[in-house]
Amino acid sequence: MFRNTYDSDNTVFSPQGRLHQVEYALEAVKQGSAAVGLRSKTHSILLALKRSTGELASYQQKMFRIDDHIGIAIAGLTSDARVLSNFMRQQAMSSKMVFNRPVPVNRLVSTVADKAQVNTQEYGRRPYGVGFLVIGQDQSGPHLYEFSPSGNSYEYYAMSIGARSQSAKTYLEKHYESFADCNLEDLIRHGLHALRETLQQDKELNINNTSIGIVGPASEHENGVPPTGPFRILEGEKIDAFLGTMIAKETEAPAAAPAATGDEDVQMAE
Repeated sequence: MFRNTYDSDNTVFSPQGRLHQVEYALEAVKQGSAAVGLRSKTHSILLALKRSTGELASYQQKMFRIDDHIGIAIAGLTSDARVLSNFMRQQAMSSKMVFNRPVPVNRLVSTVADKAQVNTQEYGRRPYGVGFLVIGQDQSGPHLYEFSPSGNSYEYYAMSIGARSQSAKTYLEKHYESFADCNLEDLIRHGLHALRETLQQDKELNINNTSIGIVGPASEHENGVPPTGPFRILEGEKIDAFLGTMIAKETEAPAAAPAATGDEDVQMAE
């Protein structure tokens, strides 16, 4: 089952300079259902595809609220995500109690990345098998970060993680230059189109398998949300209006076969 003799623990480098246990943790993130994040000048949003283990089971939770101004979407082991999200909440509460201010988004992401990095360095521990997309808003505006089990974190204009996330990345890379000036409805529509790219061919987005997380001013479709727009999660009937704005996929007609010429007929006959 093992690929080689250098993947038995996470403190041994292979001759190629790789930590295989960390790479296996990154593969665990790729097994989780997809999550997409985008940001504009005014908003940061998350969109996640929820899975159900069967007809009798409920859909898994894919988004967690960390603070009024920060939320996350996960891909990978939900149990690891629960531990790390509780740690992030503790850091956010600590910032309010000690400094009397909300924790800056980049500081919180760096702190949880430092915690994950320890598990890649100490014997007897395993890396966390979960990746995050973190959105937040602070004095410098809206932000979107990716957190990785390797202890790395990066800021993005748009990003996707999870199963078949490369298809969503391809869509985001084509359109990301327009995201900065988008209003909330247009930004969500782009996110839904990117999330749709990760689906199997016989699946569709619906109110049961889709979650939307938003940080920023409220839209006309959101009733009862304060104008300042804290982090909120939209699920169920609340996202029906956004799903209705999606543009149907273009069905490409198969290319017509070139007309055969007399010369080709002679060649075929020969």
